Amino acid sequence: MAFTISSAPLADYPYSIRDVHISDPFILADEKTGLYYTYVQFIDADRFPDQVCDEPCFYVISSPDLIHWSIPKVCFRKGSFWADQDYWAPEVHIWKGRYYLISSFRAEGRFRGCQCLVSDSPEGPFTPVGDGPVTPAGWHCLDGTLYVDADGAPWMVFCHEWMQVYDGQICAIPLNDELSCSIGDPIILFRASDAPWRGKIRTDGGLVTDGPFLHHLPGGQLIMLWSSFTDSGAYTVGYARSLTGRLSGPWQQEEVPLYALDGGHAMLFHSFGGQLMMSLHCPNIHPKKRILLFEMEETASSLAIKNEVTGNWYHLAGGAAQMWRYQTPCTEEHVLSVDPVFHRS
Repeated sequence: MAFTISSAPLADYPYSIRDVHISDPFILADEKTGLYYTYVQFIDADRFPDQVCDEPCFYVISSPDLIHWSIPKVCFRKGSFWADQDYWAPEVHIWKGRYYLISSFRAEGRFRGCQCLVSDSPEGPFTPVGDGPVTPAGWHCLDGTLYVDADGAPWMVFCHEWMQVYDGQICAIPLNDELSCSIGDPIILFRASDAPWRGKIRTDGGLVTDGPFLHHLPGGQLIMLWSSFTDSGAYTVGYARSLTGRLSGPWQQEEVPLYALDGGHAMLFHSFGGQLMMSLHCPNIHPKKRILLFEMEETASSLAIKNEVTGNWYHLAGGAAQMWRYQTPCTEEHVLSVDPVFHRS
């Protein structure tokens, strides 16, 4: 049975997924509120002039069905916070009953680092946790994500920036229970050059690692989504699997990427109907970036795309599909395999 969701705007959710300008979309499905949330560091100033913040900040938008989204509102503003640049890739995790926003931050003359913010609501306001980044001092880092191991211990998984180390790294560092600081040394999980799909021609530009996200397949196998570029320059999502099931690996890279049509920085979540979904932005051209949502298929040992449900690739796909994309936006209604709306029992 398929569920068709009209493209017509809703009174409280007038912002269509086909219009949401976003980088690195992370979607939180929050059962407490029965809504989906995503977080952005910029908004369409022409569409929402009254919502524009006069200092670095994050905005939050929410949705009941993944298609219709609310007007952006500020959930964190810089104030006296140490960083005023590179508010990149915000994602929100629920940890010990509270909402933790993780992002990358930088200030003039300082390396970029990943730090947590906390709130009792997915809409904020968020406040900083700790005195600074939890990523290692002296490292240029980005794209931190939270992983909780089998013992219930939290880790920050992040990218050690290719600009500092050339062959970009995916790393992990253990955190305290407050997510305010590290409590051990970082470990390097793998490097960009380990992936067979990672472009080898444009090596003069460095080998990029972006956007790690961890997921357990139905059989318990631990995999990690991450992004880089192919030889054609297309932003791409691949994944690796831990051969031991532990964060420490070793990690084996899948030979064929999940998506290579100039879309990346992906994550996985379950809709309220139980469907595994993947979100990413595409294309990797800033003014054109939009959310793509995929229904996914998974087995005990594999992950694959079943269908893309937004239609945002229709006229924006890049990579090998660039010459085949259409010239006008898709106007069809959105069709999902499973009802995405939260229904309280």
